[in-house]
Amino acid sequence: MLEPLNDASPRASRRLLLGTAAIAAVAGGVLNWARLKPQTLGPEATQALWAAEFDQPNDEVMRLSQFQGKPLVLNFWATWCTPCVEEMPLLEAFYQENQSKSWQVVGLAIDQPSAVKRFLKQYPVNYAIGFAGLGGTELVKKLGNPEGALPFTLVLNAQAQVVMQKLGKLSSQDLQNIL
Repeated sequence: MLEPLNDASPRASRRLLLGTAAIAAVAGGVLNWARLKPQTLGPEATQALWAAEFDQPNDEVMRLSQFQGKPLVLNFWATWCTPCVEEMPLLEAFYQENQSKSWQVVGLAIDQPSAVKRFLKQYPVNYAIGFAGLGGTELVKKLGNPEGALPFTLVLNAQAQVVMQKLGKLSSQDLQNIL
C-alpha cells in the first residue's frame, strides 16, 4: 500500500521531485527539438509560396521566388495589429545583424497599401515589405495558420524547409533559436 506523500521522508520527497524535474526536462527537450526540426511544406503550400508576387512601397514587384536558396524569415503583419508593430524593431535588428550571413527578412502586410505606406514613412524598416492585402490571408492559411491570425512568422532554411512557425508576437529568444 502507498504511503501518503506528507508522511514520506525528506529523501523520498527529494527523489520524487528530482525524478519529476528530469521527466519534465526530457519532455521539454523533445518538444523543442520537434518544434525546431526542419519540416517540408506540402506541394500546394510550396507552390503557392514561391509563385506569390506582391507590390512593394517603392512601386516595384516582389517575387517570393527571388528569396529561394537562402534562409528566410517571412512575417505576416498589419499596421492595426499591435503585436505586429511591436515585433518590427526586433525583425529589423535581426535583419541588420544577420543579412551578411545570408538571412533575408520579408514582411507581408495584410493591410491597405496606403496605410502601410503611411506607417513606413513614420517607422521605416530596411527589410523587404510587400502588400499582401486580404489575398495574403489565403497564403497564410496554406502555410499553416488556418485561422489567418496575425502576427504570423514562418522561418525557412536555405533548402526551403520550415524551421520555425510562430503565431503571435516574436521574442528575441525565438530568433536566437533559429540561428
